Amino acid sequence: MKDQFLGLWSEYGNSLIRLGGKVLFALLVALGGRILVYIAGRLIHRMTSKIPLFDETFASMFRLVITYTVFIVCIIMILDSFGVNTTSLIALLGAAGVAVGLALKDTLSNIASGIILLLLRSYRKGDYIEFGSCAGTVKDMDLFTTSLETSDGIFISAPNSSIWGLPLKNYTRNSSRRMDIVINISYSDSIDAAFDLMRRISMEETRFLPSPAPQILLQSLGDSSVSVMLRAWTNTATYWNIYWDLMRGLKDRIQAAGLTIPFPQQDVHIIAETLSQPFPKKDSGSAEE
Repeated sequence: MKDQFLGLWSEYGNSLIRLGGKVLFALLVALGGRILVYIAGRLIHRMTSKIPLFDETFASMFRLVITYTVFIVCIIMILDSFGVNTTSLIALLGAAGVAVGLALKDTLSNIASGIILLLLRSYRKGDYIEFGSCAGTVKDMDLFTTSLETSDGIFISAPNSSIWGLPLKNYTRNSSRRMDIVINISYSDSIDAAFDLMRRISMEETRFLPSPAPQILLQSLGDSSVSVMLRAWTNTATYWNIYWDLMRGLKDRIQAAGLTIPFPQQDVHIIAETLSQPFPKKDSGSAEE
């Protein structure tokens, strides 16, 4: 048995040593790539944390690109160590990349759209956005999709190209936002009393911003009501708290001011016409035999 082992070693020992060296080199390359990705991720986090306005989503995408790049380089180095013709492989991968790119043009469009959206800073994680028929809070964004969560907890995954190709509303990007409070009063009510009510509301609500100053306007004369509007600016973070607080007590304040909230109504006028001639009588002919 020992002689057989020595014979196999003398015949294949050098090949096994070379193979072991290649395997060890592959493990070192994989470990080095892993360490490089980790160090690059730490450096990106350290650099971006010092920039107050830097988007974390862009940092995540940058780390993802570095990870894929290091992975491809490590694979090429490992294959080259095992004697694979990497020059031909790179050319083959290039040709395959062109074919795959043509087949996956929509996917590449999502990647390009995601990069453009990040560079233009249209939205970031935590913003409430609306595009097309979708609206929600941005939870995450990668090279392909943007993840949203609606106000009632529904998950939405939207391709980046669908967001880039539509007009986008960002409700939380600006620090302030205008609030419109509208009440409808009857035509028999006093408009001055409605203006006084809105003026008291604007003065008592301390969370309204002093500039721009609140405005009280006669919005429209409807079919059955008169619409009076209060326009005031608030901080975006407290917008909905103020809105719901005002809506809760608005009905009682309208009634306390002596105003009425009219129901939709229509006036129907019936015009009776006098006939100049009576209807002709029906001819009752004789029955045919």
